[in-house]
Amino acid sequence: MSSGVHARVLIVARDDSVAGPLSEGLDRLGWRTVTARGPYAAMAALGDLGVEAVIVDLGSSGEEGMGLARRLRAACAPRRLPVIAIGDPRPENNALGFDLTLAAPVHPAQAALRLENLVRMAISEEEFDLRRETFSDHGHRLDEAEADHSLFRVLAIGEPTPQFLALSNALSQTGAEVVGAFTAYTAFDYLHERPFDAVVLWAGDNSQEALSIAAGMRRNTRLYHTPALLYMRRESYVTLSEAYHRGISDVASPDTAEIETARRVIELARNFRRQAAIRKALEKARSSGLMDPSTGLFTRDLFAHHLQRLAQSARLRNRPLSVCVLRVADRPEVAEARRSTWLDRAIPQIGSMISRLVRVEDTASRLSPEVFALALPATGFEAAKAAGERIAAVIGCTAFEAGEGKSPFVVDFDIGVAEVQVPDGVAKALEQASARAQHKAG
Repeated sequence: MSSGVHARVLIVARDDSVAGPLSEGLDRLGWRTVTARGPYAAMAALGDLGVEAVIVDLGSSGEEGMGLARRLRAACAPRRLPVIAIGDPRPENNALGFDLTLAAPVHPAQAALRLENLVRMAISEEEFDLRRETFSDHGHRLDEAEADHSLFRVLAIGEPTPQFLALSNALSQTGAEVVGAFTAYTAFDYLHERPFDAVVLWAGDNSQEALSIAAGMRRNTRLYHTPALLYMRRESYVTLSEAYHRGISDVASPDTAEIETARRVIELARNFRRQAAIRKALEKARSSGLMDPSTGLFTRDLFAHHLQRLAQSARLRNRPLSVCVLRVADRPEVAEARRSTWLDRAIPQIGSMISRLVRVEDTASRLSPEVFALALPATGFEAAKAAGERIAAVIGCTAFEAGEGKSPFVVDFDIGVAEVQVPDGVAKALEQASARAQHKAG
C-alpha cells in the first residue's frame, strides 16, 4: 500500500452543502474521506491516495459528474472501484457506470453501510477473476456469475394503509413482484420460505416493530445482506441515525413521490442481486474437484499457486494482503483425542466449519493434517488477526465426539498472522505466520 495519507472514500462535489456533513460523518465512522471539487482533482486524488470508493454529488457536479464514473473506474484498473451517485435514482444512472444511486440527503451511517457492501463486492469480483485464472491453470473452468433477469422480488411488510398500498402499486409499475405481509410473524415466514431482493417496512404507528424486523434480519446470516427500506411518517420519533444503526438500508416518507421511493427500492434490489450472483459464483468454486476431498478447502499446492497470484494482484491493485495460520493447539484433551484417532475424525468437520466461517473472497486451505491457512485479500494485519481469532472462537465453542464413555473434547488454535509486503514475499509471510503460531504453541 502507498505510504502517507490514506483516504478510503473520495467525494466529488463542487460545494459542501451535501458533501460537508457526509464527509464529517463518514470520518467519524472510520471511512476517512477526501473531497475533490472537479474531475481533474478527482483523478489526481485517485493517483495519490488509496481510495476504496467514490461518491459523486450529481446535484453540484452537473454534466461533468454524469460522465465521471467510467473515467474514474478506468483510472483505477485493474482495481475495481465502486462509484456511488447522490441524486435522482433513475435507471440511466446504472448505464452511466454508477453502482448505486442514493437520494439526497444521505445520512453518513446509510452511506457507510452501502460503502461496506460495495467495497466487499468489488473485492469479491476481483477474487473471482483471479480464482478463474488459478483454476484454469489446473484444467478446471469456472463459469461466469449467472445474471438473474426475472422480476425483482420485494416483500412489503406492514398494515395496508393507503400510503403503503400506493407504494406497493408503484413498485409493481416499475417491474417488481410485490408480496405483502401484515405482521412480523408472516414476514419472517415469507423470508424463510423464499428469497427476496429487497424488503420495505412500513413504520406507521409502530416504528419499533419495523426496526425490530430489520434488526432480526441482520442477526440472520442468510438475510444479513438483504436491503431494507423503512417507509415512515415524517413526524416519527425514530431518528435517521437510529434507523441506519438498526440495519435499515434507506429511509423514505409518504411526502416523497411513490414512484421515486419505488426507484430507490429497485436500486437496492438490483445491487443486492449483483452481490448475490458474485457470492454464488465463488461458492461454486469451493465445491470444485480441485479441493481437498475431506474438508472442501484448497489443497496445499493449489493454495500456494493461488496465493502467489493474489500477491501479484495486491501489488497491481494497491491493496493489502495477509495470511493467517491456524494450528490445532496441543492441549491435554486434544492429545488424548489424537492418540485415540478421534481428532482425525473431527478434522473434516473442522475444515468444513472454517470454509463456512471465512468470507467468500477469502481462500482457506489445509496445509497439513492439523494446520489450516487463510489468504485474506484487501485485509491488513490487525483485521486478519481478528478474523483468525473469530474463527477460532466459534470452533472453540463446538464439542467433538471422543468415543463411547468419554467426554467430548474441544479444539483450540494457535494463531499466527503476517502481512505480505511484496509479491516475492509470499513464502516469507507464510513462514512468519507459521512461526508465530508455532511460537504460541511453545
